[in-house]
Amino acid sequence: MKKTALLFAVCTILSVAGFAQSTWTADPNHSKLGFTVTHMMISDVDGIFSSFKSTITSAKDDFSDAVVELTADANSVNTDNEKRDAHLKSEDFFDAAKFSTLTFKSKSFKKVGEKKYKVTGDLTLHGVTKTVTLDATLRGITENPMSKKPTAGFKVTGTIKRSDFAFGSKFPSGMLSDEVTITANTEFVKG
Repeated sequence: MKKTALLFAVCTILSVAGFAQSTWTADPNHSKLGFTVTHMMISDVDGIFSSFKSTITSAKDDFSDAVVELTADANSVNTDNEKRDAHLKSEDFFDAAKFSTLTFKSKSFKKVGEKKYKVTGDLTLHGVTKTVTLDATLRGITENPMSKKPTAGFKVTGTIKRSDFAFGSKFPSGMLSDEVTITANTEFVKG
């Protein structure tokens, strides 16, 4: 009898803990994952990934325990120039035939201000995984009038180095900056 009661109590606790978690999913119609690289040290080239998915899982309303996961399709890279996009998909850069996705999974989502966070996690790009830290700002939470669901807006920024990921290694930093700026403006819908 005691074992049954203990088992029931454990199942109840796990069940309640499972319900306490909330999953927020990026709205692809209102989200953008972009990057900027400097060309020949004189101008910036911007690009986006047209196809990506991201979720935030959190039990706390302030997201201080959040886990972020993102997957982007390397073949969806878009810089508004077909020739450049084809080159980016080639072995010189993404090698999208071999490494079709890039991923990010957070290890910590630390609150550092009222709506500011440091997000640290593993980024896998071009078959290489490195730990990176990004800055996130919670722009607000509101109810979407169409879906009637809570929607959170985040802006995420940060800088990575191409050299850390053996990305575009044929091209020196005088041709393409080693630093690549990442900018994501996203709306996450609570599911």
